[in-house]
Amino acid sequence: MRTSVEPLEGNKVRLHVEIPADEFERAVDAAFRSLAREVKIPGFRPGKAPRRILENRLGPEAARERALRDALPGYYRDALAAERLDAIAPPEIDLTAGAKAGDVEFDAVVEVRPTFILEGWEGLRVEVPYEPPGDEVVDAQLTRLRERFATLEDSAAPLSDGDVAVVDIAGYVHDTPVDGLCAADFSYEVGSGLVSPKLDVELRGKRPGDILKFTDTLPDDPRRFGEHAGREVGIRVLVKETQRKRLPELTDDWVAEVSEFPGVAELREATAARLDLIARVQAQLAARDAVLEALAERVPVSAPEPLVREEMERRLHDLLHRLEAQGATLEQYLQAIGADRDTFVAQLRAGAARAVLAELALGAIVDQEGIEVSDEELDAEIARIAERAGRSPKAVRADLERRGALEAVRSDVARAKALQLAVERAVVVDAGGAELDLTLPPGGASEATGSHLPDAAAGVPGAADPGGDGPAGTETAATSAGKEADG
Repeated sequence: MRTSVEPLEGNKVRLHVEIPADEFERAVDAAFRSLAREVKIPGFRPGKAPRRILENRLGPEAARERALRDALPGYYRDALAAERLDAIAPPEIDLTAGAKAGDVEFDAVVEVRPTFILEGWEGLRVEVPYEPPGDEVVDAQLTRLRERFATLEDSAAPLSDGDVAVVDIAGYVHDTPVDGLCAADFSYEVGSGLVSPKLDVELRGKRPGDILKFTDTLPDDPRRFGEHAGREVGIRVLVKETQRKRLPELTDDWVAEVSEFPGVAELREATAARLDLIARVQAQLAARDAVLEALAERVPVSAPEPLVREEMERRLHDLLHRLEAQGATLEQYLQAIGADRDTFVAQLRAGAARAVLAELALGAIVDQEGIEVSDEELDAEIARIAERAGRSPKAVRADLERRGALEAVRSDVARAKALQLAVERAVVVDAGGAELDLTLPPGGASEATGSHLPDAAAGVPGAADPGGDGPAGTETAATSAGKEADG
């Protein structure tokens, strides 16, 4: 097989392929064998009729037409590999010779992934939100720890946030009780916002014996409220008891009793260190996202439409899958975020385009820096995918090979290494312009999301997931492959 490539406009090429007649004859033989299994010839079992009998019965052109239909896609894929072309859209194939006999030639016009030199990717200056935890932040975390060990005591004082009210509550829609909104002797923490948005407002300032009647709109949560989710309901509440939290005193003896630390000073020091570690991990993630955004802005070409469409479809599929798991619909999601369909699609397209440009930028760095992925690194990535999917690495590898996705995983690992390189060579500064050193101690990232402290710093609201996607939406094909492997 001989191939040649002619560049065209718009990231397209014309791939010319020539298959000698003797080589194509093997495809014709395969077509005859296929036809023999489909055509009933008297005196022959299915698939056993000789070629000459089939030629007399069907004509020689039947097998050639079948061979052209069945074999050309394979020749096209081989030609892409031979010319090292990365096609991103289906080809337009034009048979130019060999329809009846002789050598077969065809042209395939196809859009390919653009290649370019990425300028200015080293030494990017990015700003991230980072501030060492102050005394107030540490105090708040220690208060959270004390709240875990708080006791409740009866109180006659008016209810305020943090107090607990023991109530009988009933919700109705046209005299029909609402599932999830009817309970007796229900202990509710005022200010938690866990039932209905207006319940906290109505409870503040109330005392035992008070009866509340009001209407409210339920949260749009079908799992809790079924068909009544998002609807206006009538709510009746009887306040039976009121209780106030009593927090233990923060003393050395108490700290030694509930934690691994000998006293308050050591707990404060460890809590501050843990909070700073979390802040550094979050700053690292922010730096990664900022570098991705900066790289995308430096791509000198537009995001190819086929890649943008593919990324939009992937994002929409993932969103619908998550909504389905939560028992919600796209319409409910749009209502929750306050967007119509046109706005949603526009935002989806914009995010997908940024993600495509970021991917192109990382690919350019891979090429410019000659970044390679060893078999050991590929095995490690497959093991990671397998662990997340709950399967064996051998099974995942076999599945990736079957789907032709193994090299996609290798490419994703290479792009991940390119991103790490760009982040390492970037200049990261805080809001004041001071350069930051966000180096973590060994095991720091996993420690930041662990729980070796007794809830003094664990579970900080808003802590980022180190494995999550950045705003550029740079989920890799390896991630997608892992999701497919997980079924």
